Amino acid sequence: MSSNDRLQRYLADDQGSCTPGDVAERMAELEELDAATGGSTLDADVELLSALANDTRYKIVRMLHEADDELCVCEFGPLLDVSDSAISHALSQLTEAGLVTRRKDGKWRKYRATSRANAVLVALDGSRRL
Repeated sequence: MSSNDRLQRYLADDQGSCTPGDVAERMAELEELDAATGGSTLDADVELLSALANDTRYKIVRMLHEADDELCVCEFGPLLDVSDSAISHALSQLTEAGLVTRRKDGKWRKYRATSRANAVLVALDGSRRL
């Protein structure tokens, strides 16, 4: 059974009848929906969500958000139960995803949450109140 056959059956059940024109019209609406949800932002959004889908990375972003300032890479170690290498790897992934920025300050690297990271965390916090 093709997906168009299933769509036709669904439309017939939903509307009481279904013509080939009904299927074509609904397909056009669905294709517009598909175009609106894909595109250039899809990959970046999935990368961002994937970067947050790890305890260590999420906690780092949350700490930077709460600090509302830069934190040195050395400040994460005492608070996270992972190796320095894991922290470094997490910070690289977060930087690539656009969630943190880094700058070199002498021999130290300092990190800050981006406005995008802050917006995501504010949205998450707000969703808990619903």
